[in-house]
Amino acid sequence: MVKRVYNFYAGPATLPFSVIEQASRSVLEFQNLGFSILEISHRAKKFDAVIKEAQKDIKEIMGLSDNYHVLFLQGGASLQFHMVPLNLMEVGKPALYVNTGAWSKKAIKESKILNEANTKVIASSEDKNFSYIPKDIKVDENNASYLHITTNNTIYGTEYHFIPETGDVPLIADMSSDILNRKLDFNRFALIYAGAQKNLGPAGTTLVVIRDDMVKRCESKKLPTLLNYKTHVDKDSLFNTPSVFAVYVVYLVLKWIKDEMGGLENVETHNRKKAELLYSAIDEMSDFYRGTAEKGSRSLMNITFRLPDEELEKRFVSEAAERDLIGLKGHRSVGGIRASIYNAFPYEGVEKLVDFMREFRKKN
Repeated sequence: MVKRVYNFYAGPATLPFSVIEQASRSVLEFQNLGFSILEISHRAKKFDAVIKEAQKDIKEIMGLSDNYHVLFLQGGASLQFHMVPLNLMEVGKPALYVNTGAWSKKAIKESKILNEANTKVIASSEDKNFSYIPKDIKVDENNASYLHITTNNTIYGTEYHFIPETGDVPLIADMSSDILNRKLDFNRFALIYAGAQKNLGPAGTTLVVIRDDMVKRCESKKLPTLLNYKTHVDKDSLFNTPSVFAVYVVYLVLKWIKDEMGGLENVETHNRKKAELLYSAIDEMSDFYRGTAEKGSRSLMNITFRLPDEELEKRFVSEAAERDLIGLKGHRSVGGIRASIYNAFPYEGVEKLVDFMREFRKKN
């Protein structure tokens, strides 16, 4: 019998157990080939079928039109912070950013390294310690390369509950920590990227969804081969050896979303039910627990809150771990408590946490 704790870590994070079981079998032997998925060539027909099926499933689940390409790259979202402006920033047209926290800041920093004068922050929530998502986002349609947003902020527990209106300006999104957590009109985005290790699979691969017109921007640029989106589009993510095992697990997670969960509508219902339970408990016990994100900006994925003092927070994390509720310590930059409840996190785990919160408050 395999022991399973309730894993609230922000990433790498909880995966569906059925996916872990199938992946573990494939580590021993993949599709009756007599060798492991860890040993398969990325040029093998069996793996080619896996990556193509994963690309097809992404497009189907997201409802993407035919003018999008699905890539599996390496370097995490951190590399995309630089690849986006490197490929898509146009001369004399500023790259626009909304600053909603640590990961937005990193993306802004990488754009400024490339061209500081052509990088503009047009909205920010830094004035209130990133506790909300700015809603007054105004884009000059005639003078912008693109608008970049971070849809979910793992450290501060905030999430966009709207898609900014950008007119003809391409909308770029880092969706690393809320990719496929709900239904969205994904066709409104020109490029989406997401590190896999929160909602899609293990660390090691990064999903990039890119529209045709964005690929065309790269054609005339003299870029390092591996940092050009067109390279990866032309070679269908196989220009160099991809993270074979990570892509395979993403393939399994996508099947889980489609077959076991029944699609994004059910995934969203599951996620909202979990988040509502935990936020209701925080609000009900607000004399002891204090949510850090404004109600209109609360994340479905990362729920952040504080206790009356840091000593109580340390005890909370320690005693929760004794109940097999692990990974609740907030990010080192902000402290507090953070419960990450990604797609695969079970509802009963949130119930266990809420029960513990009631006990801990009563005792302290």
